[in-house]
Amino acid sequence: MKSTGDRRLQLLSCVYRCLMVCLIVLGIIIIGGTIYGVLFRTIPPGYSSNLQIDALLSGQGQTFTGIGRIRVSTADPQPGIVILFVSFIYHPEDKAFSEELALRVRDFRGIITDYIGSFSTAELQEQGEEDIKAELLRRFNTILRLGKIEVLYFSDFMIVG
Repeated sequence: MKSTGDRRLQLLSCVYRCLMVCLIVLGIIIIGGTIYGVLFRTIPPGYSSNLQIDALLSGQGQTFTGIGRIRVSTADPQPGIVILFVSFIYHPEDKAFSEELALRVRDFRGIITDYIGSFSTAELQEQGEEDIKAELLRRFNTILRLGKIEVLYFSDFMIVG
């Protein structure tokens, strides 16, 4: 007759084997899914129409995200908040322009704060994202001397208020 300790040891050994089998099966599923995803990946329709992604994939530039996320109070009596993350494509091989961009980050943030902060929540909603992008782009390019930004992108643009 087997002792209680032997039965317990057999039970633990069985549980350990089951857990190892589960771990191996999960590992195979993850590795197989990764290989399948890499080899048979399809780009959804409309996904490649994004100019920023196209430029990055074709090696035409990199995304400048140095401005970061900005929170600006609106000009309302009870101020709302605008949360904004601005980025654009630039060419890092143009060292002079890259350095100018890095030096102008504070200026870019000031332009955004001054421009967005001069409107009420209703005025910003009325104006629309494209008009705001166009005006910020125009203002950014007026302070740049060694190059120009072609298109601005907003990854975040929320008006809370």
